[in-house]
Amino acid sequence: MKTILLIEDNEEIIKGLDYLFLQNEFLLLTAKNYALAKKMIMEKEYDLILLDVMLPDGDGFSLYKEMKPNIQVPVIFLTAKDLEDNIVYGFELGAVDYIVKPFHNRELILRIHNALKYSKKEEKVVSIKDVTIYLDSMKVLKGKKEIFFTALEYKILFLLIKNKGRIVPRETLMKIIWEENEHFVNDNTLTVYIKRIREKLGISCIKTIKGLGYKVECL
Repeated sequence: MKTILLIEDNEEIIKGLDYLFLQNEFLLLTAKNYALAKKMIMEKEYDLILLDVMLPDGDGFSLYKEMKPNIQVPVIFLTAKDLEDNIVYGFELGAVDYIVKPFHNRELILRIHNALKYSKKEEKVVSIKDVTIYLDSMKVLKGKKEIFFTALEYKILFLLIKNKGRIVPRETLMKIIWEENEHFVNDNTLTVYIKRIREKLGISCIKTIKGLGYKVECL
């Protein structure tokens, strides 16, 4: 599953893209301002970044210039302006695309797929004992036999794997569950999903950090 960082402060756009990306099997993480975006870029790897030009505490162009040494993935600028100078400047900085708001959902998804073709990263493969996890193609093998997970189990597992060695807060994982099915969620729901994932993997690698969340430790 591809992970996309959206740097955008418009709540309506965030909510709309959150649902759209779930439908298209993208994991969307969001930063609503310049400062948080810098922190998230430093702490985690993404497959693509959607970067709004106008942020409440700065501008997207300056953010990209500052963080470019830490960004090794395609960047698409989002803006309410279609000024030619802005578009040209965005491309000069190194962006692979530039989308003017408002945009059509189908066009955005198509442009994201096209932008991902620019990424030269090979698919990441994680091996834990006899389990092999293909992070991009959402495939898990135990020996030579594929282990099948539900879509929600995949999302939880891959978020944990991509943050290996770091604690993923319960709140972050619960958000994924809420987005999938908000009508059947309680305090025990995440515990049940983690139990199922552990049983399917058949190995001890997802550690419970009491009061905080979960962490993959045995990679």
